[in-house]
Amino acid sequence: MNKKKKSSTKTITKRTDSIAPASRASSVSSYDPLDAFLNEIKQYPLLEPDQEKELAEKYQETGDVSMAATLVTSNLRLVVKIAFEYRRAYRNIMDLIQEGNVGLMHAVKKFDPAQGVKLSSYAAWWIRAYILRFVLSNWRLVKLGTTQAQRKLFFNLNKERQRLTSMGIEPTTDVLAERLHVKPREITEMERRMQSEDVSLDVEIGDATGRTVTRGDLLPSTDALQDESLSAAIFNDDLAFHLQNFGKTLSGKEAVVFEDRLISDSPKTLQEIGDQFSVSRERIRQIEKRVMSDLREYLEAEMDGYFSSESGA
Repeated sequence: MNKKKKSSTKTITKRTDSIAPASRASSVSSYDPLDAFLNEIKQYPLLEPDQEKELAEKYQETGDVSMAATLVTSNLRLVVKIAFEYRRAYRNIMDLIQEGNVGLMHAVKKFDPAQGVKLSSYAAWWIRAYILRFVLSNWRLVKLGTTQAQRKLFFNLNKERQRLTSMGIEPTTDVLAERLHVKPREITEMERRMQSEDVSLDVEIGDATGRTVTRGDLLPSTDALQDESLSAAIFNDDLAFHLQNFGKTLSGKEAVVFEDRLISDSPKTLQEIGDQFSVSRERIRQIEKRVMSDLREYLEAEMDGYFSSESGA
């Protein structure tokens, strides 16, 4: 009887030994860096508005790195939230989160609590800017959008095509161009870029002299200087931030004209807004002119005279 028990015990032990390595291997292979990151950021508590403001003020005064780290870690969830908004444009979510984290750190460095804006609201602009620039630079090996207009077209083209299809309208090139306020050739060019396959620039090819070169060797450099690109990105981010703040000062017809016409991706016509408020098209045009004048004065005051110096050139 005892021999049978010992024998069965040995059998169970052997089976357990044979299963354990496979189990350990599967646990290693199933490691997900995203899950690990999400679990890690849970340990950092969210700050109350008063705590955040007090800490930001102290950091501004002292430059204490530990305070900056606390402000950053308490907003890491915001980075993840925004990164997931771009997951369809770029598959590797961890790359997006990493870029967003850089934007968050930059936002903490530049944040001024005296402006009366929450850090999360201010940081969201920087996080989106860094993620968006990364997506545009890496969606293809060759950049799709190098100007602000091209970036706007890149993100709106498919969305507008789907919208027209759902309305029973055939999304032809001319229709899309009219809806997006661009030329038909710009639609054609962007569609060609988006549908083309990636081509490696490192593939070796021969030239007329018999030398072995790559496609990359034969391409002229058209990139802007790094300091120029960074300067433009910072300006665009600051402009977006001030546009948001200016919008908060408006109400009624002025707010609608600003949001639905001046800064909208699909601006309404003067007539559409006039019908909304039962006023004439000319009245809305006058309001638009006044809002644009106020906006210019606001930006001249907030952005170190950039616009005034430009107009006087």
